[in-house]
Amino acid sequence: MCEGGINTGQMKLAVAMINDALALSQQHLEQLHHLADHGRRAATSAELAQVTVMLGEAREKLDSAVKQLDVTDDDVTIERL
Repeated sequence: MCEGGINTGQMKLAVAMINDALALSQQHLEQLHHLADHGRRAATSAELAQVTVMLGEAREKLDSAVKQLDVTDDDVTIERL
């Protein structure tokens, strides 16, 4: 990051790292959801399934945020010399 703006490459990498962490958590929660379901813990299974869906939605938001990094909201342009 810099004072006059942001380094979009660094930002994309940081978001990708978070997205990967959420993907791993989502996989673990999916496994726990199935274990709870097979163990006849319906309420726990349902809660874990909902959290899994929420993580999927969060990951979609991260993807959308990365796409928006290329859209500028101001009149600043950058030229390489």
